[in-house]
Amino acid sequence: MAELSEELAGGGKVEGSGLRTITREAALELRGYKHACHVMLHAPDPDSKLFGRIPLRHAVLMMMRFDGRLGFPGGFVDPEDVSLEDGLTRELTEEVGWGENLCPITEEDHLSCQVREHPQKMVTHFYAKQLTLEELSGIEVSATHAKEHGLEVMGMVRVPLFTMRDGSGGLPAFLSNHFIGNSRSQLLYGLRVLKLVREDKLWEATRASQGVR
Repeated sequence: MAELSEELAGGGKVEGSGLRTITREAALELRGYKHACHVMLHAPDPDSKLFGRIPLRHAVLMMMRFDGRLGFPGGFVDPEDVSLEDGLTRELTEEVGWGENLCPITEEDHLSCQVREHPQKMVTHFYAKQLTLEELSGIEVSATHAKEHGLEVMGMVRVPLFTMRDGSGGLPAFLSNHFIGNSRSQLLYGLRVLKLVREDKLWEATRASQGVR
């Protein structure tokens, strides 16, 4: 139970991972740490229904990585990047074909920040950017022509935010996949703080994904 509460409330913190939550400002004052930025792209989808009966309500993007794990678009910030957001935008351009026609990612989109000491000194920054459904669908198309398609990125996927009647299909099954780093807990944190999934439903899905029914 403690691990579940850590994931839902910790902004990406995973029990036993050595991650601790800090502010963005504190992170920028650290020296000798690598910074990695990732973003949850999402859009309202109030009209779509799976099988004509299950409301989707919202679309959330993740991606299948080269190593077979799920993660969010983004990556390491390079020394030549002007800011964290500049580095994130560069990575998005390479991975999903982020275009100039989209609203830029800013500090206001920053959701959480964690730091760890081992196996390397690293800070992970998590962002969330709301798009229109048309823009999000455009990202799914442009990603197939992006520089890293078929290399670092094997494809984009939408996160099912519903739970099927059997109690395991949908979000619980999705959460049972393999995720890179703390991206699973970042997903749960983002869904909770943005209120994309009701907290009780999110708790139930998280428990069901670990075989706790």
